[in-house]
Amino acid sequence: MTVITHRTNTTQTTQSISRHVPNPLHATLLAGTVPLFLGALLSDIAYFRTYEIQWSNFSSWLITGGLVFCGLALLFALANLLGARHKKGRPLIYFALLLLTWVLGFLNALEHAKDAWATMPQGLVLSIIVTLLACAASWIGLSNLRSGGEE
Repeated sequence: MTVITHRTNTTQTTQSISRHVPNPLHATLLAGTVPLFLGALLSDIAYFRTYEIQWSNFSSWLITGGLVFCGLALLFALANLLGARHKKGRPLIYFALLLLTWVLGFLNALEHAKDAWATMPQGLVLSIIVTLLACAASWIGLSNLRSGGEE
């Protein structure tokens, strides 16, 4: 928590700004999920349009990377949720979004483990959903700045 003090000639006011932003490692892991899952989505779109099997392989690797980053960010989110003292609304929503992203991403990885021809259209639909969830979780996780105390 940061305390900002303003002084005038006769009065002194103190305003506290409570920051609930992730530490740099957490932020890096969280921000890394978006391009990895987005890359998987773009690879799925390319595979859907061209049926070149290598695009499906790219997508599988990108999903795996996204799951690693999302899983580690999920551990940080769990620690933040357990450490939240008063209200758990925003940390709970953030944790739930990350958990849902990871679970659906894992299902997407299982879908992409099939033969390349069998991954469509379920793999593409899951990639769209997972990418949107990753964006929403990153938005909530990286925009936790509130003025005037606890949220």
